[in-house]
Amino acid sequence: MNDEKQPLLIGPTSPLDNNEIQTVELATGPILTPKDEKVKNVYHPASERHLEHPTSNFDTMIHLLKGNIGTGILAMPDAFKNAGLYFGVFGTLFMGFICTHCMHILVQCATELCVRNQRPAMGFAEVVEDAFAMGPVALRPHSQRMKNIVNIFLVITQLGFCCVYFLFVATNLQDTLEIFHINLSVHTYLVLLFPCFLALAMVKNLKYLTPVSLVASIMTAWGLMVTFYYILQNLPHTSTVKAFASWHQLPLYFGTAIFAFEGIGMVLPLENNMKTPEAFGGWNGVLNTGMVIVAVLYASIGFFGYLKYGSHVHGSITLNLPDDLLAQSVRAVMAFSIFLSFGLQFYVPMNIVWPYVKSKLTSDYALKHGEAATRVVLVFVTFVLAAIIPNLSGIISLVGAFSSSALAIIFPPFIEIITFWPDRLGKDDWKLWKDVLIIVFGVSGFAFGTYASIDNILQTP
Repeated sequence: MNDEKQPLLIGPTSPLDNNEIQTVELATGPILTPKDEKVKNVYHPASERHLEHPTSNFDTMIHLLKGNIGTGILAMPDAFKNAGLYFGVFGTLFMGFICTHCMHILVQCATELCVRNQRPAMGFAEVVEDAFAMGPVALRPHSQRMKNIVNIFLVITQLGFCCVYFLFVATNLQDTLEIFHINLSVHTYLVLLFPCFLALAMVKNLKYLTPVSLVASIMTAWGLMVTFYYILQNLPHTSTVKAFASWHQLPLYFGTAIFAFEGIGMVLPLENNMKTPEAFGGWNGVLNTGMVIVAVLYASIGFFGYLKYGSHVHGSITLNLPDDLLAQSVRAVMAFSIFLSFGLQFYVPMNIVWPYVKSKLTSDYALKHGEAATRVVLVFVTFVLAAIIPNLSGIISLVGAFSSSALAIIFPPFIEIITFWPDRLGKDDWKLWKDVLIIVFGVSGFAFGTYASIDNILQTP
């Protein structure tokens, strides 16, 4: 059996492609029927995963919802302002469909590459590396480089989320304390919050962040319910807002909307840790069910929030709520919830950056204090960016257009083409053409969205 599986282990430096490998097998063994071939390839990645605490379908659903519902959902009314009421609904549901499909693509490619390499599980960057390493010969030398590029985008995306969290807490805290006649600038609040965020970033073990995330999830759910309570009251007629904004505003909408669908980086870890990973996909699987809930929730809060406040809607809908005690409590609760989520978002870039930094350190003193210093530097970077760009809607759109679009829309279809190239792309290569259209859509949003977001930030006082 090991000899039969050996061709699957050939790495990127092998001079043989897949067709040559199959020719060698056919010349030395009996002719296999498709049924025999299925029996032969008996490696199942899920059965090789030995998990100490596997997650149930319900646990995975909760994690999926928490990973996608963050500051992005509170920015959806602002996104609708740049799209228009009805175009915003259509665009949000369409974006949800595209992002969910790309999540499925990523899981399918990971499963395929796990079978080929006989590995139980893989991460996003590993999937990209192995797809290039086992893809067309011309692309194989670039496998390590592509892995590094994906890791860079992951770091930029997660640090961008941290920057948004920093600014979100500061702006909501500023707005809340104004009713007590405490009038400080956003920059002052950022400075005061820096030690608090730094302390949270110093937590090294995810185990200690689990109860924190649970409290944050409860606070977020309560905050959203009260927000809906306010925005559903005394709604004006739909004719009071634009059905379609303008073409030059659409890139800003794209950036904010794609920022909201921020869960692509956690799809593989969630599937890898499931007790029944086969329940993750499928029409009524965990992924589709969770993302339908997310997309409908985004479209709803975007629709009613924009209808309620029109062109006066802010980068976070919580900033539009009235000044009564209940509304102020929503700002405080959501700010505290986002603050508690900072450690979880910071965990991802730290896990990517620290091994690289550690490999460059030589002295014992540097190794002893290097990790703490790296954490301080990364938190300081997010602080500086938030201070330089105290424009919540602008930075959300920029992070979404630049990094989130690359991870959520551009890389997955590109990976699918390389993984199943050249003869497993469907009848008449329909997967190829479908993936090319998604890539063109993603690159267009990346380019125009990034340009519009930077222009919007520069023009904002």
